[in-house]
Amino acid sequence: MDWILECSGCGNRRGPEGLPGVCERCGMPWLVRYPGRQPPLRARPATNEGDGMWRFHAFLPLVPGETPITLGEGDTPLLECRRIGARLEIPDFWIKDEATNPTGSFKARGLSAAITRAAAGGARAFVIPTAGNAGVAAAAYAARAGLSVRVYAPRTTPPMILAQIAAFGGELELLDGHIGDCGKAARLWASETGALDLSTLREPYRIEGKKTLGLELAMQSGWSLPSAIVYPTGGGTGLIAMWKAFQEMRAAGWITDPAPRMYSVQAAGCAPVVRAFAEHADRATAWPEPQTAASGLRVPAPLGDRLMLQVLRASGGDAVAVADEELLEEARRGSTEEGIDLSPEGGAALAGARTLRRRGVLGPSDRVVVFNTGAGWLYRTLGHLLPDRT
Repeated sequence: MDWILECSGCGNRRGPEGLPGVCERCGMPWLVRYPGRQPPLRARPATNEGDGMWRFHAFLPLVPGETPITLGEGDTPLLECRRIGARLEIPDFWIKDEATNPTGSFKARGLSAAITRAAAGGARAFVIPTAGNAGVAAAAYAARAGLSVRVYAPRTTPPMILAQIAAFGGELELLDGHIGDCGKAARLWASETGALDLSTLREPYRIEGKKTLGLELAMQSGWSLPSAIVYPTGGGTGLIAMWKAFQEMRAAGWITDPAPRMYSVQAAGCAPVVRAFAEHADRATAWPEPQTAASGLRVPAPLGDRLMLQVLRASGGDAVAVADEELLEEARRGSTEEGIDLSPEGGAALAGARTLRRRGVLGPSDRVVVFNTGAGWLYRTLGHLLPDRT
């Protein structure tokens, strides 16, 4: 293997052998580094070359000749949204629609990479806490690998998401509380059974899969970058991963544009990163009693808080919180304006972009990309889809 693991906290380094969790010295997440690998410019894929996210193998933890565990993730559309752009007075406005991934969200990217490496490292069973979409992806990719996964989810998780986890064969355990409570249960199960914990940033490879968000965005834009990225943030791996991708592409000569300003959007009922950013803190404190309809944003104490805050400040970005009423209305309105199936998290990103434009942080000359991280249909029940006849 031509990569190593470097601790994001203390700088400790180790090889990638086995099934690494977090740093043994300080408990912080590992980041993958490729000191012996320099992808040549000629390896840059053509825009119309279709191979999913694994076309970027030069930037991914894949052994030569190895076949990844894949369901065809990646190649999600980057869609110009003129009507939303006109409404927000941002003419150059785009949505990267991750809802078209095999399991309905961007989580497919991270879990494909994580389970590929874990299976190769000898894992025989997995456990994961989830706010929803990660559990769906973990169940699907574990099934693809022929392995089992136990999924801990809050009892308040949307029923359609729970049904999808069960449909893919996930061993579903519902708990009262939030994802933090599910994380504690998952770690206990891992310690008792030896199952590999796939929690956000508690293994190093989900972030590598999500790195392809940035690689694919650059490719679809003709190897240029937007002025700003507006991203709905729960655990934060997408934000951290894209920033990592931009640095690695620049080092390889694949891009020359300045990196985008990165903007984090959270729900007002669970906004630990927004609060830490406003307070100029290096770490976020846990959010008490997190509440939001956007279940993917209901992460009260993200392990990647320090890394997220570093990205926001290094990029010249910001962090904003939006009310549930705003994010749900933007999801509804944006879907009808553009025909994109926006999740509540995607609605949060749109609401955040609207707030940033109103503040003058985003300008009319900016090229702005907003991420819809999952499919809206996963959050609906039949009653929500039918017209009101009363």
